Amino acid sequence: MEIGPIQIIAVGFADPKLDGSVLGALVDASDAGHIKVIDVLGVYKDVDGTILAAEASDLSEEEAMTYGAWVGALVGLGAGGVEGAEVGAIAGAVAAAENYEYGIDEQNILALADAIPAGGGAMLLAIEHTWAIPLRDAVAASGGLMLAQDFLSPLALVSLGVLAASE
Repeated sequence: MEIGPIQIIAVGFADPKLDGSVLGALVDASDAGHIKVIDVLGVYKDVDGTILAAEASDLSEEEAMTYGAWVGALVGLGAGGVEGAEVGAIAGAVAAAENYEYGIDEQNILALADAIPAGGGAMLLAIEHTWAIPLRDAVAASGGLMLAQDFLSPLALVSLGVLAASE
């Protein structure tokens, strides 16, 4: 199983419209094969302080274990070389199998909810950009090496303009 670039996204909502459109857009992108939703957690705090949370994933338990092994191996490699990668891969796969919710438990949800104002919400996403796998492979096959990656947002461009104007 090839794994594409993974992006972590945090979104805040001051007054969320709980109409399903955000989840629908994720489902559409996933169904089209553009992304794979590794994990999505939505948390809403109503005006009375009641917390509602929902979590979803496109991954089967076997896929979750593969992702866990992959992450564990990379962390282990950094911590202890090849031996650390082997230990990390096993630990990551086991953790994914035992904690299929990707480590997000009730305490994590409550901690997140503390930062949300009444009537607000938040969404945490981990998505794999499956569309980028063939591009990555073509770059590698052509002798290319990824030197840097990031997302360019409209806000970053506006900030660049503000910085340029102040000089």
